[in-house]
Amino acid sequence: MRDQTVLTARDIMTTSLVTLEPQTSLLEAMKTLTRRGISGAPVVDGNGRLIGILSEADCLRAIASAEFHAEQHFEETPVRRYMTPALFTVEPETGIYRIAQHFLEKPVRRLPVVEGDVLLGQVSRRDVLRGIARMRERRQAPLKRYPDYPAERQPMP
Repeated sequence: MRDQTVLTARDIMTTSLVTLEPQTSLLEAMKTLTRRGISGAPVVDGNGRLIGILSEADCLRAIASAEFHAEQHFEETPVRRYMTPALFTVEPETGIYRIAQHFLEKPVRRLPVVEGDVLLGQVSRRDVLRGIARMRERRQAPLKRYPDYPAERQPMP
């Protein structure tokens, strides 16, 4: 039985996402990211399955590569060539404390929420902060350890 006092990915995720298709050109994807004011977007196939993430860092890596400068048809280069595979995801019922720990352990700013391999939404660091504030305002976040919350980290010297 789920502890109703702890929010999950399903509770805090954003569901109206800007997504890209693997065949979208990198140039068009860059325009989309800058026009929408976002730092990355999930890449999904025609069935809504998550196959990767294209971030600003991926775009910068492409721009800095020798391949980019040698490419005659850069405008047509697909995002699948430069995206990062979706290595880190969470399931909809993952607790907010575990999600916070994921952000500390993994070099990501957003975590796709998937059921199977289908993208349902996305959780950002800011979503976690908003969720914790919401729980505390409702006094729903008892100060105790939850099973999905790992052992305490040692303070840095």
